[in-house]
Amino acid sequence: MQSTAEPAKTGAGIFSSRVQARKLCMIAVMTTLAVMGRVLFAALPGFKPVAAIVILTGMYFGAGSGFATGALAALISNIYFMQGPWTPFQMLAWGSIGLISGILRRPLRRFPVLLCIWGALAGVYYSLFMDTWMVFWYNSKPTWQLWLAAVSTGVFSMITYVISNVVFLAALSPAMGRRLMRISRKCGIVNELLTNR
Repeated sequence: MQSTAEPAKTGAGIFSSRVQARKLCMIAVMTTLAVMGRVLFAALPGFKPVAAIVILTGMYFGAGSGFATGALAALISNIYFMQGPWTPFQMLAWGSIGLISGILRRPLRRFPVLLCIWGALAGVYYSLFMDTWMVFWYNSKPTWQLWLAAVSTGVFSMITYVISNVVFLAALSPAMGRRLMRISRKCGIVNELLTNR
């Protein structure tokens, strides 16, 4: 009994390892795309495909992959844009967008309008998150007035993030989504996502 069970267990472990290795490869690919997108659109502050790529990663490769892609995209791209105390907060902001996208992957894949709404909300969330960090980091005694001032001065950036996310999701999700779904099926990642609810 024991000799039969052990090979089966080992086989399952090998399959799981292969899926994890493939998932890591896809995280590396999506992170590269996000970093390249941020660098290529450097001349347009706020108008970048990073959040859209992170959202698509979470949708098609799971919450963990979405978080990793968002966090790594911020860390690696800041080698070009400059590292600073803001880097961990950008990592957390983009990473959490990928995480939530993975949790909401089924409705987001099913309803394109919902995907665009989530993209817009992600733009608002990112802007508010970074404004809040700035107020707490640069002021020993943060107040509501300081927070409101930071948010009001960042309204234009927030609107840019919102438009950027919606535009890039609308442009990328139809064709890129189909390809990512095919890749995730071929690599066995879809089966893993369906079993680990």
